[in-house]
Amino acid sequence: MRIYKLLILVLILSGCVGIPQGVQPVNQFEVDRYLGKWYEIVRLDHSFERGLDRVSAEYSLREDGGLKVINRGFSSEKNAWKSAEGKAYFVDAKEDGYLKVSFFGPFYGAYVIFELDKTNYQYAFVSGPDKSYLWFLSRSPKVSDELMQKFITQAGQLGFDTSKLIYVDQG
Repeated sequence: MRIYKLLILVLILSGCVGIPQGVQPVNQFEVDRYLGKWYEIVRLDHSFERGLDRVSAEYSLREDGGLKVINRGFSSEKNAWKSAEGKAYFVDAKEDGYLKVSFFGPFYGAYVIFELDKTNYQYAFVSGPDKSYLWFLSRSPKVSDELMQKFITQAGQLGFDTSKLIYVDQG
């Protein structure tokens, strides 16, 4: 019985770092160029970000070879900033935009960069372990209509429910 419980726990935890069907991580990823501040432009709703505006994520290197992640957002309802510090590690090769990230102890979730401005690293489209997690990140708090349309079209073609997108007010 104990082996079954352990097997189930391993399957549950490993399922959180899977890649959604049809989504492919970018290759030739350069982590040093990804470091720094990113603004959240659009997302699908989740309890850990619910009600937050002016959301950003800042990535820096950790001494153990991973990434330090600081997510920050403003709650107008509480008139306060909320932040969370996490850590991320590459699941496969460092040249693939496929990481696992944790903000809650030993539990990791997939962080799959499936579209990236490889020329200037100015925008990224990111998925979680399934199609209920989706983010559009940018180096600037505002993006062009063309880039927004590219995100919506590509996400829709991959099977994400774009009718439920939340457009983040960056103030």
